[in-house]
Amino acid sequence: MDIRLNRLFRRYLGVAKWVVLALAIGPTQFAQTPPAPAQAPPATAPPAEPPPPPLPPPGQNLTPSQLDGLVAPIALYPDPLISQILVAATYPREITQAMQWLRQNPELKGQDLTKAAQQQTWDPSIQALVVFPAVLRRLNQDKVWTTNLGNAFLAQQADVMKAIQRMRRAAKDAGKLASNGRMRVVETTDSGETVIEIVPARPDVLFVPVYNPVWIWGPPRWYPYPRWFWGAPPVAPGVWFGFGGAISIGAYFGPGWGGWGGWGWHPGWANNNVVVNNTFISNNFSTTNNTTVNNTSVNNTSVNNNTVNNNTTNNTNVSNRNINNRNLNNTNVNSNNTGSNNTTVWTHDPSHRQGVPYPNNALAQQYHGTSIAQARPAARAQAAAPAAQARPARRPPPPKAAVRARPAPK
Repeated sequence: MDIRLNRLFRRYLGVAKWVVLALAIGPTQFAQTPPAPAQAPPATAPPAEPPPPPLPPPGQNLTPSQLDGLVAPIALYPDPLISQILVAATYPREITQAMQWLRQNPELKGQDLTKAAQQQTWDPSIQALVVFPAVLRRLNQDKVWTTNLGNAFLAQQADVMKAIQRMRRAAKDAGKLASNGRMRVVETTDSGETVIEIVPARPDVLFVPVYNPVWIWGPPRWYPYPRWFWGAPPVAPGVWFGFGGAISIGAYFGPGWGGWGGWGWHPGWANNNVVVNNTFISNNFSTTNNTTVNNTSVNNTSVNNNTVNNNTTNNTNVSNRNINNRNLNNTNVNSNNTGSNNTTVWTHDPSHRQGVPYPNNALAQQYHGTSIAQARPAARAQAAAPAAQARPARRPPPPKAAVRARPAPK
């Protein structure tokens, strides 16, 4: 009996030791670690934008869809500015020179700037671009895009003008292009065709639009957009693009510069060309634009056999035509006439091309230049020439030493 009680006592004593030890350590040491909460499934990443399409082969005509993508970055610019840009893009090296000159002369402002630019040998469309430094900077940022724009305008002028109208129509129909305090969007009829004009809202001030084409038309599908810095998109509802600062044209050309109706470049939407105001150019620039209109059909009226002395064009006037709502009745189309209302159809001046190849052989022959196809072999040969010159010429082997004949034994 005593032995049995002794065993029972020892058993309870051992249990009591474990209870005391547990109370001394604390309950947290024996608590189980709660299971980790289940991780939420990863959020679905937004679909990546498709890569931009590659550039088409140089020198080939662009399709309407490719032209739409090409002109998209400037399609919503005001008419006076976009027509000037189209002309200036045909002289891409002078754009680079003007940008470098502008950086080297940051102290020039107002009329001092324009007077100094007039002393340069650039085309007037380039000289006048110094008034719009942000535009000049963008055109210089992606020289390939600018050169391609100029080449397309030279080779497919009518198609480029139509592409601008298509892009404006698409933006307007989508509710992303409307009049505001900086520009007016006017839908009008020009020679039976409905066109969308964009004109400055103020008679002496221009605001340059700032927009990423993706905000207006979506990512590029047929032609890559230029590599410009676009900035952040607008955050206000219903606002699709912004504007640069106000540019007062009178501050650069004086109070009598003529207003937008007398600006140097205007689109002729009905005839899909650019119209040049030679009066503005001759009054403000020392370099004449050498514009001619020989063999150019203007509203089915051939303008040939110009007589310079009498300031007539085969006695044919451009009558009852309206170019951008500017009536040119009884105005002679003569590039040598520097009087009032001296408005002509723009033609390219190859003296400002500075050796940049033309997009096709026909234009190269017309302007006595080199085409892209003709320039490729010359460029390859020129690139290979320095390598050939740097390669050291092989030394001729040293002459063998003459072998002295041994004397015959005696």
